[in-house]
Amino acid sequence: MKFKCNREMLSDAIGKVSRAVSPRSTIAALEGIYFRTEESSLYICGYNLEMGISTKILANIYEEGCIVLSSKLFCDIVRRMPGDELEINCSENFITTIKSSDAEYSIIGISPSDFPELPVIESDRKISLSQGLLKSMIGQTLFAVSDNDARPVYTGSLFEISEDKIRVVSVDGFRLAMRTEPVVSTFSTSFIVPKKTLEEISRLMEDDDDKRVEICSTRRHIEFVINGCIIISRLIEGEFLDYNNAIPQNNNTEIRVNTRRMIEATERMSLLISDAIKSPVRCVFGNNAINFNCRTAIGAATDRFAADAPNEAIEIGFNNRYLMDAFRAVSTDQMRLVIGTPVTPVKVLPPDGENFLFLLLPVRLQKNAE
Repeated sequence: MKFKCNREMLSDAIGKVSRAVSPRSTIAALEGIYFRTEESSLYICGYNLEMGISTKILANIYEEGCIVLSSKLFCDIVRRMPGDELEINCSENFITTIKSSDAEYSIIGISPSDFPELPVIESDRKISLSQGLLKSMIGQTLFAVSDNDARPVYTGSLFEISEDKIRVVSVDGFRLAMRTEPVVSTFSTSFIVPKKTLEEISRLMEDDDDKRVEICSTRRHIEFVINGCIIISRLIEGEFLDYNNAIPQNNNTEIRVNTRRMIEATERMSLLISDAIKSPVRCVFGNNAINFNCRTAIGAATDRFAADAPNEAIEIGFNNRYLMDAFRAVSTDQMRLVIGTPVTPVKVLPPDGENFLFLLLPVRLQKNAE
């Protein structure tokens, strides 16, 4: 195999696909990037058996072929080459020469026959969304995905697609995040996408509503086509939480608050809390105000601001990090807090409608705490 290509284009492409390369594997080829010449282009792929990322770049092809090269070493070499153009030549025994201007490397490649094939995604269940919309939906719900592998089904986000809407739901046992948007679809389906995959497609997407992302799903895999990159991921199998039953229906007290003000108050309380020093943030909603207070072994803090709160005060305790994650995910200047009892989950909603919903599970407070 022999070809020439633009160094910057190659560096950008291998930087993207390398995010699907295994850092450590018993299969050496999975720690590498797969290259294959195709007419006037170079096909590039990284695959760790759970997720694969592939793309193509323009190249001048002199000899066709394929090779697997160490991801880390090859990426470092390409970034440090001096010229704008690279010439790469692979011999039959996988010795690969990389030239640019006066610099030259010779490295040992891996047989391409050791590289596993990506799953073939063939399905009529295809949908197109704006990149800006999908990136926003993932960004508002990813914080509530569980990191606990003991419950694998919650280590990803549930996608529900129907004829008139798309919904993304994440839960971790202590909180819930949901985003719903209108969409036109010819089918209905649901699937659970791993957190790692969602993080990677978010990095590849742009905050641009004019650019599209194509999604195609089968029973076990999902494919995203984004800006010339194809991301294929294994889906998570299992029964997701019946989240509709988890959302309280009897909370009847709504409080409209300034989002920035709530974030700042929570940040002040959090200065006294760490992994070693834990304490709930106590929020008292009532008498046209919200009172924050926190007491730990290193001190105490209070904060207060006016709000359209009920006359009868309700005190609810929260994990400070869970509060912070939810408030920072709010995309509006104002938000609605819908509260019930001190032990009922609190709903966080936009000022109008319900296109996003965050659910916060309260912390039980000690009655004798000050």
